[in-house]
Amino acid sequence: MGKFVSLTALVGVLTGSASGDSLGSYNVDPASVSVSGLSAGGFMAGQLGVAYSGTFQTGFGIFAAGPYDCARNQYYTFCMYNANPSITVPTDNMRSWSGDKIDPVENLRNRKIYLETGTADPTVGVNPMNKLRDQLAEFNDPAKVSYIKTEGAGHTFPTDFDAPGNAPCDVGSQSPFISNCGYDGAGEVLKWMYGELQPRNDGALTGSLIEFDQTGSFGAAGMAATGYVYIPAACQDGSVKCKLHVALHGCKQDPSHIGTKFIDNTGYTKWAVLFWKLTIVALNLLDTNNIVILYPQTKRDSTPRVIWGGTMLPNPNACWDWTGWYGNDADQKSGVQMRAIVAQVNQLMGV
Repeated sequence: MGKFVSLTALVGVLTGSASGDSLGSYNVDPASVSVSGLSAGGFMAGQLGVAYSGTFQTGFGIFAAGPYDCARNQYYTFCMYNANPSITVPTDNMRSWSGDKIDPVENLRNRKIYLETGTADPTVGVNPMNKLRDQLAEFNDPAKVSYIKTEGAGHTFPTDFDAPGNAPCDVGSQSPFISNCGYDGAGEVLKWMYGELQPRNDGALTGSLIEFDQTGSFGAAGMAATGYVYIPAACQDGSVKCKLHVALHGCKQDPSHIGTKFIDNTGYTKWAVLFWKLTIVALNLLDTNNIVILYPQTKRDSTPRVIWGGTMLPNPNACWDWTGWYGNDADQKSGVQMRAIVAQVNQLMGV
């Protein structure tokens, strides 16, 4: 277990206790593991979903990002700003790396894939997401793909509730990049991954948000020293088999930029926890969603580094690595940030 964190901004009250800084292990179903992310976190979610499809056996969700391996083969800005990036070489790389540098692409046929973009997003935009959809269509089962275009939404994580400090939905790109757009992004991606869930908990939370040491094998260049994981109460003693979802923030959404708003305001944790219903007879505990939510964290890096294509570029916005900042293999299984996140996942599963 790691250190229990009390967050005044978090909706409800987190209960439970923990000690130490190490990441614990729980009774997690290996077949339940999934990942999603926004923007740079969306690119990373796609990289993990493709390269580690054997680990993320349920699937992956991508909010406001572009094709896998996009920035290796063209300047990274071609993968943003509503451009039309080429997917020819990236898709060929997926085939040639399959079973070696990445897990077999045949796995993608059995993975659930969720895609979402705002129609008014100027930072990434609809066109790169369309290219991602086309790229994945070479390998996936169309019946297992959901592609949502949120009308009038900017570059933001969409929710259907108001939270302190959030940006207006129709603003193109504004911190904290979380907005009430009348669309529950966290709920929809989790329901696409896991099927029908019990209603989310908009009241007091019953689990523990745990701070853990994100160093050693659990960290890498560009990653912060601390990560977070939300453990529902029912998952804490190992008696219940739980699901695991990894939620990846975007650029400028790490704690140094927006504090804990990505954890507090996106709604992932609301769907992870217990749902209670008051009846005439008693307060009954209904079925629970029992989803462990892992929140790995990045950090600002102002050191100019050589990215794919040879350009020197710093990472002061604390983005996940989808441009080759921390190695030519950034989107392959050997990529340092990819390995660190998977090490966290394996630790939570106890493998």
